[in-house]
Amino acid sequence: MRKFYNSLKVFPYLFLVLVFSGKSYAQSNSQKTYCNPVNIDYGYTPFESFSQEGKHRATADPVIVNFREKYFLFSTNQEGYWWSDNMLNWNFVYRKFLLDDKYIHDLNAPGVFVMKDTLYVHGSTHQKDFPIWKSGNPTLDDWSIATDTLKVGAWDPAFFYDKEKDKLFLYWGSSNEFPLMGTELNTKTFQSDGYVKPMISLKPEDHGWERFGEYNDNTFLRPFLEGASVTKYNDKYYLQYGAPATEFSGYADGVYVSDNPLDGFQYQSHNPFSYKPGGFARGSGHGSTYQDNYGNWWHTSTLILGVKNNFERRLGIWPAGFDNDGILYSNTAYGDYPTYLPQHNADHLNGMFAEWMLLNYNKPVQVSSTLGGYQPNYSVDEDMKTYWSAKTGNMGEWIQTDLGEVSTINSIQINYADQDVEYRGKTRGKFHQYKIYSSTDGKSWKILVDKSNNTTDVPHDYIELTKPDKARYLKLENIAMPTGKFAISGFRIFGKGSSQKPEMVQRFIGLRADPNKDGERRSAWLKWQQNPSADGYVIYFGKEKDKLYGSIMVYGQNDYFFTGMDRTDSYYFQIEAFNNNGISERTAAIFVK
Repeated sequence: MRKFYNSLKVFPYLFLVLVFSGKSYAQSNSQKTYCNPVNIDYGYTPFESFSQEGKHRATADPVIVNFREKYFLFSTNQEGYWWSDNMLNWNFVYRKFLLDDKYIHDLNAPGVFVMKDTLYVHGSTHQKDFPIWKSGNPTLDDWSIATDTLKVGAWDPAFFYDKEKDKLFLYWGSSNEFPLMGTELNTKTFQSDGYVKPMISLKPEDHGWERFGEYNDNTFLRPFLEGASVTKYNDKYYLQYGAPATEFSGYADGVYVSDNPLDGFQYQSHNPFSYKPGGFARGSGHGSTYQDNYGNWWHTSTLILGVKNNFERRLGIWPAGFDNDGILYSNTAYGDYPTYLPQHNADHLNGMFAEWMLLNYNKPVQVSSTLGGYQPNYSVDEDMKTYWSAKTGNMGEWIQTDLGEVSTINSIQINYADQDVEYRGKTRGKFHQYKIYSSTDGKSWKILVDKSNNTTDVPHDYIELTKPDKARYLKLENIAMPTGKFAISGFRIFGKGSSQKPEMVQRFIGLRADPNKDGERRSAWLKWQQNPSADGYVIYFGKEKDKLYGSIMVYGQNDYFFTGMDRTDSYYFQIEAFNNNGISERTAAIFVK
């Protein structure tokens, strides 16, 4: 049962004892892990919010490409892009790609590709007035126009350069009515010869996860097909797409496969291949697949936040790959917990999870002040949509979390929420500053992390400690905010507790309609015996016993209504329990016909 804790007006003992420095947070060149949402300086919306909740940060529709062993990240409405050497520290390059400044949008759902020794960028447009830009040195604002206009006028463009065949292809579309389209482009003029072909359409009557709605249950509105992306692997073309709509937790990416870049695409047996409907950071649709500098595959995608309006979003990065049968997968299990950065001989199929558990889920919270109904417990409920807010953004506002026992702390993530922010569009020169204190007894404190001199904008800051700390209490103290109130959607502490991990889940069953009778075949009830020592569960699913690539994270309940099944196929399911001490053994796979 979830517990709720009231604000305390004082922080007991903190200023009655000597606070000494014990800073042990990692420097960027030694950090081995990252944590979703991606910690970049998300710009604020360039227009007034669609609701009355106010201005806020947002981006979506990411594309990451590896160019000259650097990672370049482009996304919607950011007035620029980022690059990184390591997929941890992202450097922003300010650049407006539209020639006419009267448009509030700039780079919307961008298409990005590498052809030979050049990086190319194009943005969504119906007006045919958006140039294709090119650069040989994109770590700087060093761009020129490759062609003034793309005559096709593509929205949600995705380019694929087939270097083995020296051919360039364009895919596009964002609609709840029309299919994704494709055409070949001349590599010199970047124009189509006019041969345009429909690629794929949604089939929600067969694919449960493609149905519209937060729970795939809206039968009145058609789902949206968008976010095309193509990857080539072992001479096969993998056409990826997003559905059913960006505002839902079940926003996911599926894939069709063909031997031909413009014909014969077949639905992959494992779909959606990128799916994360539960946990702190939800949704994993409209993205792209790329390789790191060690040859390992990753998938980046859109995360749904949707508090200020439906299009308030963040970005995530997930380990991905192709199995021995050529099945494209994206491993999102524990995907918003600490995850290892690219490395040699990485096993993406079994995951890059660092196995540092969340230590303060629904644990007691104390704060300096509380604004209205933005209660303290919302900072530890593992829901990015809810948040605690102090009454001000002033220096000295604070939040304290009690882990319940002295635990080993490996890393900390601070997720700021947008409360009464002032900005629109891209801001530069803004920063968060704070200190984190730790204590074993709530009386004697030390400084664990000191970012009082930080000069960067870190809305989802993630700190990996160079040396694990032992503590029961942690306090986050505000020094400076870029704008707005001191508000936190997730003060997340990772490591290992000092007690026992949960026992294996008992009585796990799946209930589905009788295949010999009429009924709803795209959904199933999954039920199990509640484990009193578990914080939550991860359910794994797939159509073969040894290919349970899909996963769903569930907190605080002992059933789940799974609506993402393909109507005609049978499934296998497994489940494991987890808490702050570790993860149980998985159950044997159950077969749901």
